[in-house]
Parts: sequence; C-alpha cells; structure tokens
Amino acid sequence: MLHIEKWKIIFILLLTVLGVLYAAPNVMSPQAKTWLVDHMPSWLPSSTVNLGLDLQGGSHLLLEADTKTVISDRLDSMVDAARTEMRKQNIGYTDIGTVRNGVTFKLRNPAQDHDAAYKIARGLEQKADIRIGDDGLTEVTLGDDAIKEINTQIVNQSIEIVRRRIDETGTKEPVIQRQGTDRIVVQLPGVDDPEQVKALLGRTAKMTFHLVDMEATTAELSPGSRKLPMREKNGGSVIIKKRAVINGDLLVDSQPTFEQGAPVVSFRFNAIGAKRFCDVTKENVGKPFAIVLDDEVISAPVIRDAICGGSGVISGNFTVKEAHDLSLLLRAGALPAPLNVVEERSVGPTLGSDSVASGKVAAMAALGFVFLLMLGSYGLFGMFANIALFLNMIFIFALLSILQATLTLPGIAGIILTIGIAVDANVLIYERIREELRNGRTVLAAVDSGYRLALATIVDSNLTTLIVAIILFSFGSGPVKGFAVAMSIGIVTSLFSAIMLTRLMVIAWLRKTRPVTLSI
Repeated sequence: MLHIEKWKIIFILLLTVLGVLYAAPNVMSPQAKTWLVDHMPSWLPSSTVNLGLDLQGGSHLLLEADTKTVISDRLDSMVDAARTEMRKQNIGYTDIGTVRNGVTFKLRNPAQDHDAAYKIARGLEQKADIRIGDDGLTEVTLGDDAIKEINTQIVNQSIEIVRRRIDETGTKEPVIQRQGTDRIVVQLPGVDDPEQVKALLGRTAKMTFHLVDMEATTAELSPGSRKLPMREKNGGSVIIKKRAVINGDLLVDSQPTFEQGAPVVSFRFNAIGAKRFCDVTKENVGKPFAIVLDDEVISAPVIRDAICGGSGVISGNFTVKEAHDLSLLLRAGALPAPLNVVEERSVGPTLGSDSVASGKVAAMAALGFVFLLMLGSYGLFGMFANIALFLNMIFIFALLSILQATLTLPGIAGIILTIGIAVDANVLIYERIREELRNGRTVLAAVDSGYRLALATIVDSNLTTLIVAIILFSFGSGPVKGFAVAMSIGIVTSLFSAIMLTRLMVIAWLRKTRPVTLSI
C-alpha cells in the first residue's frame, strides 16, 4: 500500500496541473483572457465553457419545412419525364397531369402500349403504386410510406444545410435538431438579433443554369419554357428553358470578390460540373446564359467564348453584404425545401445572468454541506475527500472547456448532482477501512484492503450511472443532453479524483506519519 509507482505519481500530478490550467480561463476577466490570447503562446489553454441559450441569452427559432412544395416539384418532374419518354417511344397519350400525390395520363392504345407504359411509370418512381386500367387510364401514386420517406429525407437534408449556414456565421455551439415530422428547432446562443440568420435560413438558395429561350415570346410560352423575373431589370423578365443545363449542387466553392470595382461572386465547379460547363458554353457561343437563384434570374450574360476552367463570376448589382451572403449560401448548399419561421423568441441576457448566479449559489451551498458532512464524519480522511472534490469541480470545467461543450441550466443541475454523488466512492472506501480496523487489522493492511476491496463496487455503481447518462444523451433533446453531458464528465472525473487523488494523498500522509492507530 505504501508503494506507488513513480510514473503514476507523475501522471496524477500532470493531470491535476493540466486540469487547473484548462479551467483557469473560466474565472478570468474578459480583459485578462484577451491579454492571455495576445501575449502568451498559442498552445496555452485559452478556451472557456460555452454557455447555452438559457444562460447567456440568444434566439430561438422553430422552422417548418415546406415539404408539399418539394413533392409538387417532384410530381411536375415526373410529368415531364413521362412525357419525354412516351414521345421517344411513340406512345400515344392524352390528359397527362398531376393529381394528389401522383401523376396520371391516358393511353390512346392501351392494349399495344400497356407494357411499355408500365416500364416508363416504374422508372418515374421506384416506390410508387402503379395502376393501368383497361381504358388506358394510368395512375402513378406515391404511397404513404414513400411520402414519409421523402419528408424524412427533406428534413434531414435541411438540418445539415442549416447547420452549415449557421456555422459560416460564426455562431458558437448552436442547437439544431428535428421536432416532429417536418419542423426544426434552432437555438442560437449569444445572437440578440436573429434577422440576419432568418434571412439566411429563409432562402432556399437553389441555383441553376439555363439557356435563354430566344424563340419564345411573352404572349405564348412553349411547354419547355418559363418566364422568370430579372434582378438587373426592375419589373423586367426573361424567358428561359425549363430544363437546367447545370445544377448548383455541382459547385464546390463560392467566394465574394470584386470585378471592376463592383462586388461579384466567384464560383468553382467540381470536375463533372467543369466539363459540363465547358461543353455548354462551347456549344452556345453568342447566346445568353441565365443564372437562376430561387426562381429569379440574377444574371443573363452572353457567352463570348467557351469557359473550360471550371470557374466563373456572377454579377448582379450586388452590395458587398449581398455578395457575401450569396457566396455563403452557395457554399453551404441549397435547401431541399423552403423553411418557414413558425415560432421566434428571444432570451434576454438578464435571465441568463440570474440563472448563472443561482447556479453558483446552489453549487457553493452543495459544496459547503458536503465539506462539513465529510469533515465531521471522517476527520482528516474527510479533508482528503474534500480536496479531491474541489479538484473534481476544476476537472469538470476543464473538460467542458477542452471539448467546447455547451453548459446549460440542466447542465448546472448535473454538476450540482455530481457534487452530491462524487464522494460516494470515498464513503465506500472509508467504511471498508473502518470495518477492517474493527476486525483487528493493522492500519496499513486496513487501508490497503479498503481501497482494493471497494474498487469493484465503485466501478460498478459509476458504470451503471454512466450508461444511463449515455442513453439520455443519445435519445434526449437539448436540455436533457446538457444534463447528460455534465453527468458523464462528472462521473469520469469523480472516479479519478476519488480513487487516484485521495489514494495518493493518503499514501503520502501514511509515509510521513507512520501512525500506529487510525481515527476515521
């Protein structure tokens, strides 16, 4: 018992020093932290715990994905695809169009074209329900399972795009998660004015490149053309071909820049997009080329030469802010569906400050009561447990700072609960030592047995609690996750401080005093 390897002593002391260093920035003033970042080496710890929405204030947005629009667009695409394929195969049809969650058309010659029409219908949507009547009436309908799968895919893609866009704004530790079937919760700590974020999230940013239909007129549009408003011409419009020659999902980068003193947006395609862009511009030299963003033509330059470098520039009388926002949207990607703000509320920093102050009072009260109880129950050994408990709090904040985890009000509750259960391991060890002393063992043998025999019980009890915390984190929502994170970190640090730290302190005391009897 009196022997402990030197490397273990160094390891324990090193972790303790690192814990103090990483936790220290949390108690520094803003001026001291700024000085630390500016004057000290970059490898020194400078990160602090991120406070959640309920502690530092911020904005809460509840967004709803317009999945009906996406399904409607998909049905329109199915109609276009069916029309194209039937024309290619010379299949006669009439009354093609969309119905609720489906596409319908009528075959002129059902007996002859039944099999070919079925193959075309199956190619429109693999999971669709297909029915071809004796009269040639064909229905391609998306069932409930297909609609549910589409909705789930839309929301999951939207969450990823929303996360990318918000990360681009520099907001620390946003909470972005699904709620229900088609809603997304967005919490932005420290954001007092959410208008800019709402503007970024409210734009679909679906970018496509189209050829301008030079033969169509505003009075009579062909089935393959559509008229869209033109950004550069107030009240003007441009007739473009419906089929996009290039989609914005082929973009890999977009940056704001200047060209001839005016803000513009530069973009770059991936290898597939670069080749397609080169081919399109090579085949259409001298023709206008429309760049469409969210059903608005932002630019329609005339192709002067083939552009085969895979990059280009979008101009559209942008302001500097508009160019910056547009490049951000293009980098993050297009939303699969428009997002509507269903609910918006702001949490003031005053409420957050009151919550932090209340949490401090509760934590200090919990520490004080536990200190008195351990000191009164176990004397000097209780003081060892109290020192370990104090260092345990430091380790918790050090790990929160290293992981850049978000501390919420439930997280503070988890830390306070950790204070109460952190000394359980020491209680088990000390009670075991008391039992061994009552059985007539010597001081050294009793202490050795106490730490050795209580270890399995301590690990089992803390492991079961850790499993529960992991389950809460995996399946819980934002507040529950905050509680689970604090609990998980607290359990790990409690095991280290209660077993290794107190053992080191007890060994050092026994070596120095060599007591014959032990009062515990």
